[in-house]
Amino acid sequence: MTLTTIAGLPAHVLLVHAMVVLAPLTALLEILCALWPGARRRLVWLVLAFAVVTTVLTPVTTSAGEWLYDRESHHRDILNTHANRGGWMIYFSIAMLVVALVVALVHWRESRSAKPGTGTNVVVAILAIAVGAASIVQVVRIGDSGARSVWANELTKSDKP
Repeated sequence: MTLTTIAGLPAHVLLVHAMVVLAPLTALLEILCALWPGARRRLVWLVLAFAVVTTVLTPVTTSAGEWLYDRESHHRDILNTHANRGGWMIYFSIAMLVVALVVALVHWRESRSAKPGTGTNVVVAILAIAVGAASIVQVVRIGDSGARSVWANELTKSDKP
């Protein structure tokens, strides 16, 4: 079963806005938690929840986008690019979920007074930064190609008759 519409609007149009906010927010909070133990103590479970929601929401959004894509018979290249990039987002979402789980594990070990070594903290920070930056870039690339596929013709039209 595919979620196709919400209140008469294509579901993809609404769900994509949640992804555009939630995925980069999750990535930034993961980086913050990996670098700053104080933030990790306060935000780790929220970040893990955001990562779970992002991972669940990604295929729902993609599926709704595929439904919308299939409603047209001819597609411009930019829409094909958008669909292709969107199909890859699940891998970025899963990677953010893995980072959130690792950060939660570090937090759990710290709370048991088994402080992870400096090496562990450095590896987790590098992982969080790499995955977070890549995820943000991918969301921007997907969003840019999606916006261009919808609005490119509108933005190039002249207001003159």
